[in-house]
Amino acid sequence: MSASRSTGTTDAIGPDEDPEREPSAAAIPGSRLLAALLDGMDAALCAFDAHGTITHWNREAERILGWTAAEAVGRRGFAGWAVRSADAGDVQERLLAVMDAPGRQVHEFALLRKDGGRVLVRTQSSGVRGEDGKAAGVYCAFGEVHAQIDLERSIALSEALFEEASWGVVAVDVDLRPTVVNGYAARALGGGRTTLLGRPLGELIVQGVEELEGAPPAPAELWVTVRTAEGDKRRCWRSGFLRLASPLAEEPVPLGVGWLFRDVTAAKLAEQDADRVRFRSNQLHRAARQAAECEDPMEAAMTSLDYALAGFADHVVVDLLVDLASGERLVRAAATPSDAPGPCLPVSGGSIPARYGPGHPALQAMERTGSVRAAAPAGVGEAWAAEHRWPGDSVHALCVVLRSRGRTLGVVTFLRAANRGAFERPDVMYAESVAVRVASAVDLARLTAAPAV
Repeated sequence: MSASRSTGTTDAIGPDEDPEREPSAAAIPGSRLLAALLDGMDAALCAFDAHGTITHWNREAERILGWTAAEAVGRRGFAGWAVRSADAGDVQERLLAVMDAPGRQVHEFALLRKDGGRVLVRTQSSGVRGEDGKAAGVYCAFGEVHAQIDLERSIALSEALFEEASWGVVAVDVDLRPTVVNGYAARALGGGRTTLLGRPLGELIVQGVEELEGAPPAPAELWVTVRTAEGDKRRCWRSGFLRLASPLAEEPVPLGVGWLFRDVTAAKLAEQDADRVRFRSNQLHRAARQAAECEDPMEAAMTSLDYALAGFADHVVVDLLVDLASGERLVRAAATPSDAPGPCLPVSGGSIPARYGPGHPALQAMERTGSVRAAAPAGVGEAWAAEHRWPGDSVHALCVVLRSRGRTLGVVTFLRAANRGAFERPDVMYAESVAVRVASAVDLARLTAAPAV
């Protein structure tokens, strides 16, 4: 920064002034290079010599205050033109005081525009030393306060989001690789804030990355499977996406996507459980009303099972105990079709022996007087189903004992295909509620000597 308009350090920085270098036709004179740099700055800048005379004034300063460089350079301070007379002394004193102070100082002043309007600016001032090390002047960079505050607010918001925000925040580049990850997101993705950087999202998310690639324009709840050190975990993330573009380019240049998300798995599972309980309660209520209209108790039992199957299982079989001469044994009394969805109906031609082998889940349920869950080993579902005398697509089974008046009447078995999950504890409770109604209907059928039994 020069201390005058024509001589000083401004001219000393020119590349054509090096005596050891040959002159170049492409070299830019130092004063012109400095002028171009000053005029290209985003911040307004002015400089004062040691006596307070303005030596430099760039285009941004002209834009903010309206005074051109020709009108500003050469004036002594701001008094009488860019600041009110009452404030001129204080402003001049505070600006020139930095010549003898180390570092930069920040001040706020109310300056006057050429049209008479006032504008509040925030300045950063620093002293300039001459070649002899003595104070030679001051440079002052300034901008409108509201613009500075907007910038500071944006920076503060970015820093807060990328520290410990209560949402996960990830900046993803155009190749779908994280470039910045905050603490929440790092924990959700099962890694560290630095170890996740540059890795493809496909390595971090086993399932669901396709939905993230689409970047829905509106906030969306996305189910993903995340690979962690403890194994794959199924999570639901409420996500929002923002396209990022460089603010420095003349035309928008894509920088990637800002991804904000929050783990709502617990809330979604609770919501699903509530919906499931509500639906099943309605099914039990509808089944009870429909069964009450059936004259045949066994028909009422089948009706209860038909309502229970909706959204719960793919097949159901009913095995009842009969008293034969050789002792009690299970016989298949009713079932749904094995090859297609359909209602639960009595076995055509009458009940047939179940022929279950030792250790069969239905026999275990009778021995324990409780419910038994079973699942096929991976890759042997069809053989497993055939071995257990169940429909060929069965891979999950839930056997529930039928009890009425303190006696065991048989077993009802609910079966699921591979497209459904295994039976869980809430499923067992629901199946037992259904079994109570079925057992009561079967018991009534026996009391009335129903021919189907």
